Amino acid sequence: MEKLHYDWSRRSFITTMATAGMGFLIDPKLSWTTTQTDPKVTALVAKIMGIDTHNHIDVPLNAADLPVTDLDLKGEMKKSGLSAICMTFAVDYQELRNPGDAYERFLNGMTAIDKVLENNNMKRAFTVADLNKAHHEKQPIVIQSVEGAHFLEGHIDRLKIAYDRGLRHLGLLHDHDASVPLGDVFTNPAQWGGLTTFGSDVIKECNRLGILADLSHATNETVNAALKIAEHPVLVSHTGLDTRLGKNEQMAKMMRPRLISKEQAKIVAETGGVVGVWTHLADSPQEYAENIRAMVDVIGADHVCIGTDTKLASKGGRPGQGTNESWKDQNDGFLYVVVEAMLKAGFSENEIAKIGGGNFCRIFEAATAGHQ
Repeated sequence: MEKLHYDWSRRSFITTMATAGMGFLIDPKLSWTTTQTDPKVTALVAKIMGIDTHNHIDVPLNAADLPVTDLDLKGEMKKSGLSAICMTFAVDYQELRNPGDAYERFLNGMTAIDKVLENNNMKRAFTVADLNKAHHEKQPIVIQSVEGAHFLEGHIDRLKIAYDRGLRHLGLLHDHDASVPLGDVFTNPAQWGGLTTFGSDVIKECNRLGILADLSHATNETVNAALKIAEHPVLVSHTGLDTRLGKNEQMAKMMRPRLISKEQAKIVAETGGVVGVWTHLADSPQEYAENIRAMVDVIGADHVCIGTDTKLASKGGRPGQGTNESWKDQNDGFLYVVVEAMLKAGFSENEIAKIGGGNFCRIFEAATAGHQ
């Protein structure tokens, strides 16, 4: 199996993709979809491992709503140019009133996703080797994620059950506190002093099992406590710098508590972690590329990734909700327009390969090494 490398140079890229006097010639098999984008962009998207580290898929969480309606996940992924997504869902959007509600919703969600993957002839990736194989074969793949460990309800043994169902990426927190809290959420009044004892136990169990820990939605105190006990680099999958608020004042006010400071981003990066930049607060692909640039200027290209917090298989809804509809008048798939904007913003092909997926692969491999 061919192992994907991310340190290829501009010279080797041009040598591979060009012929004398004819510029970039694209083998149609290299491209995942038909695109109007510059052929150089198309070639680069085909070359790199493009990964969205936080992408929601709407699936039913109540037993009465199963089986799931068919979603064209593979079609949307091929259109996007992404090789993989961290496919996530959250169980706390609706109030969790009774003991067991969160766990039941989690199990229903996993069952629904099983059906979505079956309908789309797709698989979950458990290791970087799985990602490399799928990318080599041009087959889109997902890393199973859950946003918020509410489903544990204080039962650490449920994490092994989730692992056996395919979970390899866990967001510790979400909008609402779990019935047995794991740590302070950055949009709620602090009341737990940062990471709780149970939250610490969950991170340690993630390390033992081979699950990547995601500290999105956590206060600085929660993050810093988690970094002290985590055995592997962590991910903060979807945020942005608090200095990049965009032009929409109402949106900026709402999203401001969810953004990370330069100082805190450096703390995550200094432990080997990676911070994802979302598409929110960017009115165009070029503004999104500049938001990525701002994060890179603070913590370096080795510690930044893409984490859109959008919905790949959803259409319509509010502007910017769909991954392939992130911006007005977007004609090409998500990664095509982002890579084109990043090139215009002065990023090198090597930097794009790292940010586009290579950095995530590094910490995912660290988390899952030695596991299946």
